[in-house]
Amino acid sequence: MAIQYGISGASAKEIAASVERAVAAGALEPGTSLPPVRALADELRVSPGTVATAYKELRQRGVVVTRGRGGTVVAPAPAVASRRPPRVPEGLRDLAGGHPDPAFLPGTLPPLHLSAGARSHRRRPRLPRLEEAVREWLGADGVPAGQVTFAHGALDMIGRLLSVELRPGDAVAMEDPGYHHMLDLVTTLGLRTVPVEVDDEGMRPEALRAALRAGVRAVVCSPRAQNPYGGCFSAARRDALAEVLRGAPETLLIENDHAAEVAGAPLNSLSLGGPPRWAHIRTVTKYLGMDLRWAAAACDPITLARHDGRMLLTSGWVSHLLQEAVLGLLTDPGTRALVGRARGAYEERRRALIGELAGRGIASHGASGMNVWVPVPDESAVVNGLRTRGWWVAAGARFRIASGPGVRISVATLPPPDARLLAADFAAALGESEATYGG
Repeated sequence: MAIQYGISGASAKEIAASVERAVAAGALEPGTSLPPVRALADELRVSPGTVATAYKELRQRGVVVTRGRGGTVVAPAPAVASRRPPRVPEGLRDLAGGHPDPAFLPGTLPPLHLSAGARSHRRRPRLPRLEEAVREWLGADGVPAGQVTFAHGALDMIGRLLSVELRPGDAVAMEDPGYHHMLDLVTTLGLRTVPVEVDDEGMRPEALRAALRAGVRAVVCSPRAQNPYGGCFSAARRDALAEVLRGAPETLLIENDHAAEVAGAPLNSLSLGGPPRWAHIRTVTKYLGMDLRWAAAACDPITLARHDGRMLLTSGWVSHLLQEAVLGLLTDPGTRALVGRARGAYEERRRALIGELAGRGIASHGASGMNVWVPVPDESAVVNGLRTRGWWVAAGARFRIASGPGVRISVATLPPPDARLLAADFAAALGESEATYGG
């Protein structure tokens, strides 16, 4: 068995290294079962404790996962390559990227000043004025903002939170369909993804309850502008999800309110009435600028301490120059007016496309945010059909775990007259698909 799996070594480190080499070389593929501890120990003529220590090291490094009676298996490979969006073909209208309309982004930054002196900011990593602005910003939506912290974007913060709270092999409840970069992040951290079905109001309570029964250690969700489905928590849905989470007080809740100011829907946050361990995260890239890699979070004291403790040992702090830029834009009246216009335009464009599709008998989803999700029988056929008509939309495969097929259309740069043209072309492409593949 040891020869079959390419495992060798006389110490725990040697055994672990041989497994990792075999995984890297492709000799041990994701999902391959490793020999039971005692069987491998007999073959290598080492103690069972030595093999158990090797397997433990491999689990901690995310190379393998343990599945109870299913034994120890090679961890799933990160799906980064398969989920990365393909290059937009020349000459096509790009409705796949999910980017904001440049016309609604500020064109200049406020005056900035470098911090005086060559000193570390580790003792005071956050600008007090920006902290206060964030507390007011979050508090206006009812988020408890007594404890706040900053990071280099939502994914940076979520990755750090999961890495300090969970261990390789632990399970995370994720929206399905969900944000493809988030799905990749969880896999890359060596964590297991447990899909939770969503609808127009976000995560479904019964699906979340099933995920908690499956032993998830964290829940990652979007309270509004859910990507790609567009769902947003109603007050009733928020209360139902909070009731489910009260049965799992040790589970970490992470809310990603990534499009807050342009979501086009009120916030009903689980930070009120949810579990004791929580973080509510906001970013500004969708409405202040893609280069502003900054995120703020309100969270419970334990989560704050663990996040900041890890950050202190890595990047240390978010650039004060970046913080000054964010503060200046958040508090600038002209920028606030521009963001308000963006919010209205995105809502108009989203509703226009949904209405045009509905007029042609095509159901779609987009209760908030910049995207519209359209269930289809065959993603490739619809994407290719629209491509021949000059449109480039995102196939749903990279957003899905176990949910049905669909396509995501980003509407940020799609004014209502163009929505009519797209809907007509979508109906034609869908009709061709059904005629070819039998619906």
